[in-house]
Amino acid sequence: MIDLIDSHAHIYATEFKPDRDEVIRKSRAAGVSQILMPNVDHTSLDSLLQTEVDFPGYCLPMMGLHPCSVKKDFQKELYLIEEWLGKRQFIAVGETGLDLYWDKSFINQQKEALTIQLDWAKKYQIPIVLHTRDAFEETYELVAAAQDGTLTGVFHCFSGTPEQAKRAIDLKFFLSIGGVSTFKNGGMDTLLPEISLDNLLLETDCPYLAPVPYRGKRNEPAYLPLIAERIATLKQISPEKVGQVTTQNTRNLFKL
Repeated sequence: MIDLIDSHAHIYATEFKPDRDEVIRKSRAAGVSQILMPNVDHTSLDSLLQTEVDFPGYCLPMMGLHPCSVKKDFQKELYLIEEWLGKRQFIAVGETGLDLYWDKSFINQQKEALTIQLDWAKKYQIPIVLHTRDAFEETYELVAAAQDGTLTGVFHCFSGTPEQAKRAIDLKFFLSIGGVSTFKNGGMDTLLPEISLDNLLLETDCPYLAPVPYRGKRNEPAYLPLIAERIATLKQISPEKVGQVTTQNTRNLFKL
């Protein structure tokens, strides 16, 4: 069995409330040795932290403010995030970033929130997990400006071009690959052969973006091997090699 880490999973989400124990059991059986959980905003905090308690050492939390939760009152959200970061250790700041797919009206606030969280990642010396939907260039600009040689992190659910991938890697960031890699028109068939395994992590982003053949259904960590297998096929290497390298990359980045 391949040892895998799901580097980005909303396993604490309400979609898993009826059967979270069973979903975790299936993920363990599938070879997923740990699940890393990004925060969204104040509404996700209780469930996030309770899931950590329920599955100690297995479900590990991050702390950040998702760009889709950045509204007029985003300073209040950031105050709460900062308070938690000062209280205890988290594996990363996240997820944060920019999202110009759903709503562009708060782009300036999103940029301010991201800049603040980039500073926190440096202050606490932990990686930052970036959401960049329809916003790679804008996100890249802010991250590049903040990079002082100490900033580390990952562009989560990466689906950009080979040129964008190279620029992200040059910033000393990883790229996390999820279910989109299995989609017929996902674009990963041209990207992944160009990118070294040394720069990749695996994720499900569950309950979203389930890989084929589960596309359109609830995603879960037990489907992570399908992503590893797809990457192996595209790179013409073994799934075991994909698991070995990406798992070590994840451990190194998040200091697991």
